[in-house]
Amino acid sequence: MIGEEEARRRILEAVRPLGERTVPLANALDCFAAQDYFARLSLPAFDNSAMDGYAVVASWCNKGGRLRVTGEQPAGPDRKLRVGRGEAVRIFTGAPCPEGADAIVMQEDVTRDDTDIILNVDVEAGDFVRRRGCDLAEGQIILQRGERIRPTTIALLASQGFADVIVGGEATAAIISTGDELVNPGQELQGGQIYDSNSALLSALLHGIGVSATAVEHCRDDRESLGEAIKRGIRNNVLIISGGISVGDHDLVKKVLCELGAKIEIWRVAVKPGKPFLFGNIGACFVFGLPGNPVSAFVTFLQFVRPAILRMMGATNLELPQVPAQLAVGLTNDGDRPHYIRGKLERGRFTPVGRQESHALFGLKQANALLRIGVGESLKADEMLDVQIWDW
Repeated sequence: MIGEEEARRRILEAVRPLGERTVPLANALDCFAAQDYFARLSLPAFDNSAMDGYAVVASWCNKGGRLRVTGEQPAGPDRKLRVGRGEAVRIFTGAPCPEGADAIVMQEDVTRDDTDIILNVDVEAGDFVRRRGCDLAEGQIILQRGERIRPTTIALLASQGFADVIVGGEATAAIISTGDELVNPGQELQGGQIYDSNSALLSALLHGIGVSATAVEHCRDDRESLGEAIKRGIRNNVLIISGGISVGDHDLVKKVLCELGAKIEIWRVAVKPGKPFLFGNIGACFVFGLPGNPVSAFVTFLQFVRPAILRMMGATNLELPQVPAQLAVGLTNDGDRPHYIRGKLERGRFTPVGRQESHALFGLKQANALLRIGVGESLKADEMLDVQIWDW
């Protein structure tokens, strides 16, 4: 059994990013940039009006003054208008500022009198003018290699004229759940059986990082069927197997993997919940064996599987988001492994929820954050600490 940091280090050293690919900008959501991107254009690209109103020269304007309206500039092509002494140009939001104008007077702040306007306010240079480059300068970096592409990133890239983007590789994954006690949802339960929730959980967790499971199978505790399922699963970049990796007579996963030529790098990690954990590879496919208890599968996925897959996809930030929180109650870890406490983070306060046991799926459903407590560590109520969040 090894420590969690050592396990994580070995996993991330073994995993390498997949090949880059070019995708249409519209398909790049939640991918990771494979190169740095720089602004081609300043934003705004030209001085323009922030309001519907009138473009004027501030030094020629006084409250109560009268200006003659000489033209109109809507948003769109620049009509190359000019503002002279005692003049104003009717202008609309987003329209390019006429030559000579250095301020915009809102239409609510003037009185229209035929072809003239009367100013009802004083005017200062710069009023309601969006200056060229005030948001973004040409040549400024707008997307870094390894950064996740969010909806707002897509909008920014589109504003620069990028139709395609080069991103990291597309990871594929398969899931196998094991155990004679498991039944697929929708089927009838017999005595001693339970519904398979891990397959649904792991599929959803994969989807949350932009990966769709290509295959989801359930295998009974049978050497031959498990071996055939593994052979199908290793056609992917990642194979995740839940259950069957401990030391019981019916825990066959490690044995079958070795029979198929797997190289087992890690078996059992000092973490709670989740000690029964396996990592290795068969050829180019990385294999993760997760505990059968759902909370253990959840925690080990977040701590070990998630960062590995993100690295494959080209991400540079592999960590779960962490935020400071005030602890609602005192907690002590008297065990021999670091313990990830499931809890609710709300208004900056972390409260443990539900039974802190590896089978307690209802308690997990109520949680949105994890608190790691080291071996022998005691935390006091109201203490400030960092918690990991997965539901943000």
